[in-house]
Amino acid sequence: MDRPKERADAARNRQAILEATRKLLAEEGADAATMERIAAAAGVAKGTLFHRFGNRAGLLYELIAEGAVNLREAVTSGPPPLGPGAPAGERLLAYFDAMTRLVADDIELSVAYQALPPHPRREEFHAFWAAHIAALLREARPDLDADVVGGLLLAPLGGELVPYLVRAGQKDRLLEGVRQLVRSVLNQPARAPSAS
Repeated sequence: MDRPKERADAARNRQAILEATRKLLAEEGADAATMERIAAAAGVAKGTLFHRFGNRAGLLYELIAEGAVNLREAVTSGPPPLGPGAPAGERLLAYFDAMTRLVADDIELSVAYQALPPHPRREEFHAFWAAHIAALLREARPDLDADVVGGLLLAPLGGELVPYLVRAGQKDRLLEGVRQLVRSVLNQPARAPSAS
């Protein structure tokens, strides 16, 4: 659904708020990203935050939704292998690589968001990912229960190991582990990590 056109000052405030929130989350963690501190860092009144986003959950959802919408567009209409046109197995690997990066690149946002009560539109994204993964699995591995296996593949990205590895500076290890997991389901042999 398209949003109504924003006034220029409102758009600037929105961008300043989102950038301040990302910065606080990245530098100081989820607990530091209070509405008061975000407002101060963005140079806006606290009331502006509440008026614009409703509450902290609404603000964090807005940040999560930006990345999720971009990924959804890439999956539905972007170039292969993430978008249409590549074999299902390649698309599945590309999707999990992109989703893992989305979570890992903003790990403090992901952790903060998971701790909040579900946003009303949260299920919309989850249902889209589940359907996308299951469709690719049905094509690549028709012998599997695509809905269950797809859910099992996605579940670890919301678990405790992901923030642990990212905070320990092991994002590349996480990405390769997810690739190995998806390849194992696709019956593709794991490749040795490339020497950096």
